[in-house]
Amino acid sequence: MAASETETKNMTLRLDRALADRVQGIAEVEGQSVASVVRDAIVKHVEQRRRDPEFQALLEESMKRHERLLEMLADG
Repeated sequence: MAASETETKNMTLRLDRALADRVQGIAEVEGQSVASVVRDAIVKHVEQRRRDPEFQALLEESMKRHERLLEMLADG
């Protein structure tokens, strides 16, 4: 794969009709695809979580819990 290519993953997203219509409206007004509007929203959401101290604390605890589980499985 060339350095400029980005690997992508297809996903199915189910939205209720009202939200889907709103997203479609935003896309039309902004002259973007629905996929682009959804991607932008997801990127913003992920970045908000990365800066959120409460989420980071939950993430740290989750990582510790999973590390303990992996250690138990490796020993057994």
